[in-house]
Amino acid sequence: MIEQVEIGALHFDDYKELLSAMKASYQGWQGGYWSADAIQSLISKFPEGQIVIKSGGVVIGCALSLIVDYKKFGDVHTYKQITGNYTFNTHTRKGDVLYGIEVFIHPDYRGLRLGRRLYDARKDLCENLNLRAVIFGGRLPNYHEYAGQLSPKEYIQKVKNKEIYDQVLTFQLSNDFHVIRVLNNYMPEDEQSKEFATLLQWVNVYYEADRKNLFNVKTYVRVGLIQWQMRLYKDMDEMFSQLEYFVDSVSAYKSDFAVLPELFNGPLLAGFNHLSEAEAMRELAKFTPEIKDRFREMAIRYNVNIITGSLPSIEKDSLKNVGFLCHRSGAVDEYEKIHITPDEAKHWGIQGGNKLKVYHTDAGRVGILICYDVEFPELARLLADEGMQILFVPFLTDTQNAYMRVRLCAQARAIENECYVAITGSVGNLPKVENMDIQYSQAAVFTPSDFAFPSNCIKSEATANTEMILIAEVDLSLLDELHSYGSVRNLKDRRTDFYELKLRDGDLKTEY
Repeated sequence: MIEQVEIGALHFDDYKELLSAMKASYQGWQGGYWSADAIQSLISKFPEGQIVIKSGGVVIGCALSLIVDYKKFGDVHTYKQITGNYTFNTHTRKGDVLYGIEVFIHPDYRGLRLGRRLYDARKDLCENLNLRAVIFGGRLPNYHEYAGQLSPKEYIQKVKNKEIYDQVLTFQLSNDFHVIRVLNNYMPEDEQSKEFATLLQWVNVYYEADRKNLFNVKTYVRVGLIQWQMRLYKDMDEMFSQLEYFVDSVSAYKSDFAVLPELFNGPLLAGFNHLSEAEAMRELAKFTPEIKDRFREMAIRYNVNIITGSLPSIEKDSLKNVGFLCHRSGAVDEYEKIHITPDEAKHWGIQGGNKLKVYHTDAGRVGILICYDVEFPELARLLADEGMQILFVPFLTDTQNAYMRVRLCAQARAIENECYVAITGSVGNLPKVENMDIQYSQAAVFTPSDFAFPSNCIKSEATANTEMILIAEVDLSLLDELHSYGSVRNLKDRRTDFYELKLRDGDLKTEY
């Protein structure tokens, strides 16, 4: 199983691991590898441009870059020219293009979309530095197999049309880069490419010619809510086939979060209809560790933070209703349902948890309350006091009355805590599953109530009782303005001199 994935700056101490990963990535390569002196020079000249990806603290890939004044080279150049004969003296902070000179992923970690993360990190760097484009020369490692039949132009066109698979060019095209030229003699030692290369470009649409080196902070967060159809599955593999389809879809829209409903795995209870309801739920809980591991791997592979709704879990012989925040880095946090409904306690024997935290993610500070918990305003207020920006509420409701309790309370939490609240549940029915009969849901994203937000406080909402995904984008910077300049300021205007709210067993801490 892949360990926690981290992307950060390359340091010289990483060189031995970098070299090992590079050699594994370029098996059969005729050219040389980056020397320690070359890496030291790159780090010295442009530290933020040298990006490394690690798994379990070990280097498994990297992306190396320079900033160049592109008009000095134009579209016809060689690798040796663009790197200044490997001295990197072509790098200049006054340049206008981020030029990629290396990217690779260790072969043992391919297929997890980690290369895409490196390319996305380059794009973010390009935007932050206000450079007009990312450009690089791309190898054509499979071209030698077709060189006698196709010209480079014909080969590239067939790769574009998906008639030929080229592990490098196919990947680059799928990451929004387009070919602007064929280069001859770009890298003479590259026998596989027959010395040809593609010149690829990604254009920064936010580029401003009169602004340089101004770093922007990304404030927009995209949320993908999965309104899940309850249907029977023969086993967990079949259920995950459907789950992966939705996670893949949410990821394709470049969402930062994929959110599932409470007890979405209820259909698997069908295999335990011969047991009592409480016994059946405990049997279902035995699947939870494997489900957590599968979601963790999907979060890494699809580069999206997954909020797994909730699942039954046995902890010290107690049955609880828990969920997992699977970060796309590979880290996993657990949250618990604190308030248990009468039916959950009566039929399943579920007990309430005691965990309440704000989680720091790469897309903001989030809190998670499961269904009934959102009907208790104290919990969301405690989270808001710790800086929560988005509250996620996975729920499971059977009737419209039950749904409206969750919905209206969620809207109230957004207004009184000056945050966004995203809710999603399940739809459909399970007539062959005991005590998991019918579901009602309308996923939605709610906002505070002020001039910068929709007048009805609804950012977006799904079609009721229809299986679908709801994609919504929220601007976290609007919350900062609201806290200080809103028409009313619910967080600041509380009379803490008159009353206070706190946990019985200590302070609430934000998880980093």
